[in-house]
Amino acid sequence: MKAYLLLADGTIVEGKGFGAEGVKFGEVVFTTAMVGYPESLTDPSYKGQILVMTYPLIGNYGVPSKEIRENGIPIHYESDKIQVEGYVISKLMRPSHWASEMSLDEWLKKEGIPGIEGVDTRALVKKIREKGVMMGALAVGDYDKEELEKIMENVRKLSYDEANFVDKVTPKGIIVHSPKKADKTVVVVDCGVKYGILREFLKRGFKVIRIPYTYDPTNAFEEFNADGIFLSNGPGNPALLKTLIENAKAIIEYNVPTMGICLGSQILALADGAEIYKLKYGHRGINKPVKDLKTGKAFVTTQNHGYAVKPESLNEFKVWMINLDDKSVEGIYHPNKPIIATQFHPEASPGPLDSTWVFDLFAKLIKGDAHGF
Repeated sequence: MKAYLLLADGTIVEGKGFGAEGVKFGEVVFTTAMVGYPESLTDPSYKGQILVMTYPLIGNYGVPSKEIRENGIPIHYESDKIQVEGYVISKLMRPSHWASEMSLDEWLKKEGIPGIEGVDTRALVKKIREKGVMMGALAVGDYDKEELEKIMENVRKLSYDEANFVDKVTPKGIIVHSPKKADKTVVVVDCGVKYGILREFLKRGFKVIRIPYTYDPTNAFEEFNADGIFLSNGPGNPALLKTLIENAKAIIEYNVPTMGICLGSQILALADGAEIYKLKYGHRGINKPVKDLKTGKAFVTTQNHGYAVKPESLNEFKVWMINLDDKSVEGIYHPNKPIIATQFHPEASPGPLDSTWVFDLFAKLIKGDAHGF
């Protein structure tokens, strides 16, 4: 099949199609990750985006079974379906792996997601780094010049920053996950939580209560006799989530052990009266260096975000960690309350496990053992 990637700046890239036929629209972003495409494709934070892989060979280990689980949660998936709108790679490989159930092509076709291969993805990344992320469309199938022009017109009418994508990934009701032996309970405000986060809580003996992002978490906290509140990652512009920001203000006042990751960190900052800004091309990959300003230690992290907090705009919160590439905020904490948040993903999935200790710190906050943090 033929395939076309259309960018809002007028660029049209032709390649070979795989996956599903049809047209999908989204913000075109890239990740520098070499591995972990099943986790990346199913990450709800990519909702509304067309993902470009910088590593040239993708699909070589196929698609793993969802039956490979830990505490009832699939190990190799971050949600129950592919979340990206489209997939852009340089070369599609034939799979060869003991755990593979199907090829990447078959998986995308099954879930209705278009893909394009045979394109210079590194040239695309260079364009995005120079011009910034932009809206685009991925069209798989036979399209003539006039049809492509109509698709381009639609691309230029769309804006990623003005759409609420959290509505598309939050659960419809309450979901409960329990390990074999639970001694503490965490309420997760689910804006599109990654399964990797759930796995980290469950392996530490926490019962997890997932609530839709529109629910009042303080009510849920009391209803379920919970010990902590967690604000999850998720897609889109956090400034659009007015109700959640107001709820986060109540959480801060509630003075209970609280943790946020990615979007959750931005929501806590906005609740503190801080400002956010959009990064030119975001931080997406599994090799991002972060420095802990409290200890002076540096470590490598997994990241997937397009917005960041203006450090000078924080009020009660303090900067905890920074990105060593551009010095942007990667973590905040409240100096007088048991509240911590990271912009990066300490659960990895995919990526290095250098920062899973953040979950241990949250567990200590819940148990009242993190004195002096």
